[in-house]
Amino acid sequence: MEVVIVPDAKAGGELIAGAIGALLGRKPDALLGVATGSTPLPIYQALADLVRSGAVDASRARVCQLDEYVGLPAGHPESYRSVVLREVVEPLGLSEAAFMGPDGSAEDVQAACEAYDKALAEAGGVDLQLLGIGTDGHIGFNEPCSSLASRTRIKTLTEQTRVDNARFFDNDIDQVPHHVITQGIGTILEARHPILLATGEGKADAVAATVEGPVASIVPASALQLHPHATVVVDEAAASKLKLADYFRATYAAKPAWQGL
Repeated sequence: MEVVIVPDAKAGGELIAGAIGALLGRKPDALLGVATGSTPLPIYQALADLVRSGAVDASRARVCQLDEYVGLPAGHPESYRSVVLREVVEPLGLSEAAFMGPDGSAEDVQAACEAYDKALAEAGGVDLQLLGIGTDGHIGFNEPCSSLASRTRIKTLTEQTRVDNARFFDNDIDQVPHHVITQGIGTILEARHPILLATGEGKADAVAATVEGPVASIVPASALQLHPHATVVVDEAAASKLKLADYFRATYAAKPAWQGL
């Protein structure tokens, strides 16, 4: 696991957008796994700027969702399909044909989970998967004590996650669904390059447990330690509980430019 400490969220977004641009330069039809929420917005904004300036050609890129609420219609403004279309697909100038995600309104949710896992494999697998992290250490919606071998499946959200997400539903927790479809931890670990971005002091404990703690299902993000090419990008606030912060800064400063992110 590589840990990169950046000054702030904007710098983190620009760094990761640059890595996506480099990937698209090598593989124009790369499958990009995207996360929702406020944390990845600087990535999408920086990437859209690169596309508009002509520095990056994303015309053949493909985009896939990490997770989706169960029970919200596809057109609901806070369904993750709507969010990804609004914040990623449209700003990059892509069509809906370049986008894939699980069907959270399916009558048979379990079948929808299995179908999405299969679709990701048939698409050649995820080349780069963006991740955020919850205050309890969850990635995707793999809440604490999720199986580290789990596949795409339905999960029940913890009360804390519903409280955290209420801000997207007019601060009304009663509007936040209780269930989601999420890529499992095992599914996430099949991505060729998972990149987790964490910003703010509120994520510091979760980041420290993920990076420096043991691999344990109580901190689902700690499973990234098992991946041969996982990157954790954190701002100074989110890095504030890391015991090895100085070491991480030194190793990144000495990293050869040709290695990229």
